[in-house]
Amino acid sequence: MVSVMSPADIVKVRLQCQTQLYQGSDLKSRPKYHGPVHCLFTIAREEGMLGLYKGAGALALRDGPSFATYFLVYNTVCDWLSLEKNAQPEWKVVMLAGGIAGMCAWSVGTPMDVIKARLQTDGMGKKHYRGFLHCITKSIRTEGPGVLFKGLTLNCVRAFPVNMAVFAMYELVIRLLRTNS
Repeated sequence: MVSVMSPADIVKVRLQCQTQLYQGSDLKSRPKYHGPVHCLFTIAREEGMLGLYKGAGALALRDGPSFATYFLVYNTVCDWLSLEKNAQPEWKVVMLAGGIAGMCAWSVGTPMDVIKARLQTDGMGKKHYRGFLHCITKSIRTEGPGVLFKGLTLNCVRAFPVNMAVFAMYELVIRLLRTNS
């Protein structure tokens, strides 16, 4: 999964954080990357194929525990709040459990998301980190441990309604498949 997700993720992050202008052109106002495909090929050309995997370790360390938390919390909350055991949860339970699951997943995943994004954007201007552990230690040393939770509040505010909808759709599809079987 990381082998596919990492190149897509670094392109997304680079395009989101793009502040460097295109070098070698009279058009100094043009951004370095002109879109996702151009960004992908530029990274591969300038940094090699491994450049597309900057932050892949942090991506794996974010997604593994985050997804495990996501589904564990969803199932646990549904079980706790369902009146009948082994029955399909009510819609209000599904939506509450989905929202809580999303928030918990981001609570677990945000520290590695911060490190991943820093590694992915490192070198866009000046290079700051020698690698994964150096990024973590330098970030904490210079900004304190709270740096690992930058963006958590916004992620949780966004995660609640998004994951309410995700799990509502998930349950809808499951119920449709069960009735059509």
